[in-house]
Amino acid sequence: QVQLVESGGGLVQPGGSLRLSCVVSGSMLSFGVMGWYRQAPGKQRELVAGISSGGITNYADSVKGRFTISRDNVKNTVYLQMDSLKPEDTAVYVCNGKKYINYNWRDYWGQGTQVTVSS
Repeated sequence: QVQLVESGGGLVQPGGSLRLSCVVSGSMLSFGVMGWYRQAPGKQRELVAGISSGGITNYADSVKGRFTISRDNVKNTVYLQMDSLKPEDTAVYVCNGKKYINYNWRDYWGQGTQVTVSS
């Protein structure tokens, strides 16, 4: 059974940094796309950043220039480096992996990790 396990969340002051990690059980190469989503209280889940198996990345406009997504296929881990954090970045961050199976994309989700940006 595929599992995605996040770590690295916590409390940080505005302007600070955090690095989230998501370890995938089994080979991450089987996932065409890995990504990070977030959900703040009372808001819908939104895509923060994604990275393809070929290393192509995309970011939400709100995090461009501040967040960096990367993947290590040897360690089966995807990272989200978050710099210049703002209070509005406070949310539960959830790791996502997408596999193309039988002509459809299937989503796999982690349990989420809380990020709180506050002074």
